[in-house]
Amino acid sequence: MDNKKDIKIVGGYGHIDEKIGAKFLKPYDSVATEDKIYTLWEKSGYFNPDNLPERNKNGEPFSIVLPPPNVTGMLHMGSALMLAIEDIMVRYARMNGKNTLWLPGTDHAAIATQSVVEKDIQKKEGKSRHDIGREELLLRVDAYAKQSHDTIVRQMKKMGCSVDWSREAFTLDEKRNLSVKTAFKKMYDDGLIYRGFRVVNWDPKGQTTISDDEIEYETRKTKLYTFKYSKDIPISISTTRPETKLGDTGIAVHPDDTRYAQFIGREFKTIFAGQEISLKVIADRSVEMAFGTGALGVTPAHSQIDWEMAQRHGLPTKQVINEYAKMTVGIEGIKDKKVTEAREAVVLWLKENDLLEKEEDIEHNISLAQRTGGVVEPLPKLQWFIDVNKKFNIKDSGFTSLNKQGIVSEKEVSLKELMKGAITSGSIRIMPDRFEKVYFNWIENLRDWCISRQIWYGHRIPVWYRSAATATEIYCDINPPKGEGWKQDEDTLDTWFSSGLWTFSTLGWPEKTIDLKTFHPTTILETGSDILFFWVARMILMSTYLLNEVPFKTVYLHGLVRDAKGRKISKSLGNNVDPLDMITKYGSDAVRMSLIVGVGPGSDSKIGEDKIKAYKNFANKLWNITRFVLSSTEYTLANPFVESGSYNYNSNDNELMKIQNAMLADITVDMNNYRYYLAAEKLYHYVWHEFADKLIEDSKKIFSSDKVEEIASRKQFLFVSMCRILRALHPFMPFLTEEIWSEMPIKDKSLLMVEKWPG
Repeated sequence: MDNKKDIKIVGGYGHIDEKIGAKFLKPYDSVATEDKIYTLWEKSGYFNPDNLPERNKNGEPFSIVLPPPNVTGMLHMGSALMLAIEDIMVRYARMNGKNTLWLPGTDHAAIATQSVVEKDIQKKEGKSRHDIGREELLLRVDAYAKQSHDTIVRQMKKMGCSVDWSREAFTLDEKRNLSVKTAFKKMYDDGLIYRGFRVVNWDPKGQTTISDDEIEYETRKTKLYTFKYSKDIPISISTTRPETKLGDTGIAVHPDDTRYAQFIGREFKTIFAGQEISLKVIADRSVEMAFGTGALGVTPAHSQIDWEMAQRHGLPTKQVINEYAKMTVGIEGIKDKKVTEAREAVVLWLKENDLLEKEEDIEHNISLAQRTGGVVEPLPKLQWFIDVNKKFNIKDSGFTSLNKQGIVSEKEVSLKELMKGAITSGSIRIMPDRFEKVYFNWIENLRDWCISRQIWYGHRIPVWYRSAATATEIYCDINPPKGEGWKQDEDTLDTWFSSGLWTFSTLGWPEKTIDLKTFHPTTILETGSDILFFWVARMILMSTYLLNEVPFKTVYLHGLVRDAKGRKISKSLGNNVDPLDMITKYGSDAVRMSLIVGVGPGSDSKIGEDKIKAYKNFANKLWNITRFVLSSTEYTLANPFVESGSYNYNSNDNELMKIQNAMLADITVDMNNYRYYLAAEKLYHYVWHEFADKLIEDSKKIFSSDKVEEIASRKQFLFVSMCRILRALHPFMPFLTEEIWSEMPIKDKSLLMVEKWPG
């Protein structure tokens, strides 16, 4: 065979045969390609592990659940990064012959979703939720959630997410509702869920409790006031909130503070701004001697820290602020006033009574409700809690797997100990490992989890009440009680309760399904470092307690995506880079590469249009490289090079193939160790600077010569290399590589997404 016959070089890229594919004569069109390719993937059924090739079905399971996006959300660059990383993980596992499942779903995001709908109703109709009623509100919220869900699905498809849509879940659907009620019932029966009176985060605007993660902190300039309660009390205190001092029941000092040793144990009584107060001086090591005067007024009803201090020292609780952030006691000008107005009135009273000693300007963190913007008020409320410190007997609970994993060894254990043991035993690895210290610090300071919310949208608490002759009957079960007079608890559960069950409720629990047996524990969880505590820790709590096994083996945390100047992306700065706009302009593959290259686990990254445009250029480069390779090698469908065959490279090309083998082996190690940012960068460098700039330019000279054997060897090398490059790049740039693969003249080929990884 004359390997040199009919070779033509046109404009540096070569002549292309119509049998090979005339589309390469035109520039790559991502807009025309991506929807078509995604439809092809969906029709193939390969997103579903049940339909994968036999080598996958018989392979090691690989499973990952999608952190469910809120149905209020739109795709932003942070979520685009998450989707890109997870799709890389999944496509790599699938190409390595693993039985691969990526399970999608959405979160009902109770407070956030109801808040959006309530605001819309108020704006358009001037009505509150109470005006339209619970049933009507829920119908409207469901309609909004459905519309938002459909938008999220479209956005995920634009990103190329190869999720199994047939297994899609929703945190508020019927199957998840059964899971939630089952979990609640077991924890209630085991004495881990209780109804109690404790200080919680209260949102006066939303009229509900909120979790710590639903709070945003804003630094504001405020005043630090130093004063005495009365001239007869010898201790001065400092505070930013003098209005709460009407509810003080103690003064706390450090036990080693000699200034106040003589007063410890004494009790002082006085009238403060019209309110009679009784103050016991206590010694507590949580007091900072260097802050203010070293003495603190203890307000158990309006501070989490003070509440805990009061519990330790037996101080009474006196509430002086109501659910609408108004004072309930005090002289005229204080009582019935908003706390900000009351603060000014209390300061005026202090001045008039010559009690104010100092007034300083300081910066102070203010707690704001994320969804409403209301200033959070700590209030004592009757709520439902999970006891994280209570010991429960595990002897008959089937904790066999946890014992094998080294998480527990005692007969009794607490939920907090389960959460710690999952990490200390090595059963779960957190990446990067610096977050382990952060995790343990949070667990050590973990309070009982308030799980009830005073809203209507969400999983309603499965508890019913009925008045009896001597006391109120309480009934907790999956199904409502029989008989007359029962009324269900009005509250709903914290969203994190249902999402804490996510890794196993999505696989069919509480039923013992094949999916649950095959895919749990999941292989890895990929999510943002900012919800390590609120979601990751709670999934560990729920899974170890309910399933007796960890929910995942590895946690991969990504950081924030910032703008090109390193600033946090926010509405106020107007610096958001819309991923959908960028996909339309530059293609999904370019967006994915721009988010991945140079971004390690847990690290914040910068994104700007220039960076995305650079990877659009890389996509075009790959397209042009393909055009040269296909035209120059001249292999038709009737006479393909089968990549797995034996090759007769000359010594030069053999050395080049060794270099390529080493490169692919190197990036395979990176991929196995989740160093996607390095693997992508190395591939980019090889394709552009080695393959395109050097090898193709060298090939042009070879093809212009009369060295028949050298030409044959190089043709073979280029074609095989192109096939391997496409497979290696596929997890990162799935649309472009699948489109090119469809034109590669290879017999018996499958879709690229299920071809073998080349390393």
